[in-house]
Amino acid sequence: MLGNIRLPVIVLAASSPAAGAGANIGVSAVAALTASVTHVRAGRVDWRVFLWMAPPSVVAAAAGGLLSGEVPGTALLVAIGVTLLVFGADLLRPRRARSRCPEAVSPAAAVATGALIGLLGGFVGLILGSLRIGALIRFVRADTFRAVGTNVAVGFCLGVAGVLGHLAGGVDWTLLGVGAAASVPGALLGARLTGRLNEQQLLRAVGIVLLVAGAALLVQAFV
Repeated sequence: MLGNIRLPVIVLAASSPAAGAGANIGVSAVAALTASVTHVRAGRVDWRVFLWMAPPSVVAAAAGGLLSGEVPGTALLVAIGVTLLVFGADLLRPRRARSRCPEAVSPAAAVATGALIGLLGGFVGLILGSLRIGALIRFVRADTFRAVGTNVAVGFCLGVAGVLGHLAGGVDWTLLGVGAAASVPGALLGARLTGRLNEQQLLRAVGIVLLVAGAALLVQAFV
């Protein structure tokens, strides 16, 4: 979920910014796929939400990539960063654990937030897993554990679409390979730790991740 933190490092080491961005999205896709396998085996992917969210996310990301030159990147980074901070602070508020029944999940919210986050991701060249998991918990009302698994499954689809979109401009395959290999152990560990936390602990962990990701995006926007 922290590809935005990795992006500046990869872009700096890449043969070109575009090739670095393509490599970063590819690394995110590999990490998401690795985590998805563990989450699927543990039953932590809500396939209904995935089917509602993934298609509009991919289509909107493609549109965002085509229109990326029309909106200032700094403004988008600030908007996304602030949103992540709000989501993170909300998840860190003390609350009672709530059981969510499948009927409570909102298909409309899944489609709308998937499309919006996909569009933003296409603009800035990120799969925006941090933003999507906040939306899954806050607006889609997905079960916390399944929100984590569903998030990485949708993120994998966006990552693959992102790499395909960058093929024309070039992808730094060496960096993608190195970054992907380095990301696999962390993705496996994170996915396994998800099942060992209770809901409150998981919400706090996600909240902290969102605060870190939001702060990192704001730093990138202004530095």
